[in-house]
Amino acid sequence: MSQPDDSAILSRPRYGKLSPVEANFHVFVADDSGGNSILSLAQSVPKDFFNDAEIIYINTKPVDNKATLEGLEALGCPRLYTGPTIKAALPRINASLERMRMGTQVYLAGSESLLGLATMIAMQVGLDHQALQTEHQGSLARRVQCVHCKGITDNVTTQPANCDHCGLLLLVRDHYSRRVAAFQGVNINAEDPSDIPVKEEMFS
Repeated sequence: MSQPDDSAILSRPRYGKLSPVEANFHVFVADDSGGNSILSLAQSVPKDFFNDAEIIYINTKPVDNKATLEGLEALGCPRLYTGPTIKAALPRINASLERMRMGTQVYLAGSESLLGLATMIAMQVGLDHQALQTEHQGSLARRVQCVHCKGITDNVTTQPANCDHCGLLLLVRDHYSRRVAAFQGVNINAEDPSDIPVKEEMFS
């Protein structure tokens, strides 16, 4: 079964590289190897840069990320939060972005799921997604919204993938909704349910 070419779809998120900007306050949100993006940025800023900053670091792999966490702690940031999962950190991210004052710069680094969810929260509190700095690091696993039942399936790594809610086999598109922080999935075999393509690891 042929798949459409999604390479030119404008909604597909594009990521850059974190770089320091002059601001009254800095908020960093990162998970796992995204912490290394913060450490890389730290090499080009004054020692007191992180005095006026908050770091929210989601450490899902404590053993693998030991050196990264130690590096973040060494920055001397007075507001360093660590959490075990993105879900556990969402209230902290929301609270931090809600109380932002004028002149704050937001930096996001890490997995596609974290970047999407943090951007969604930022937009909900009134920030323009284009004002955020984002850098992808680590997992390409996707959050996927089934266009049929509207359910969200997390950590999708295969193409196609099954919807966790209605069970349909979905073609994972590059069409992306910032409103729900998810890629769109459409039933791949609606005309012939017996046609079941082999799943391939595409977003690991």
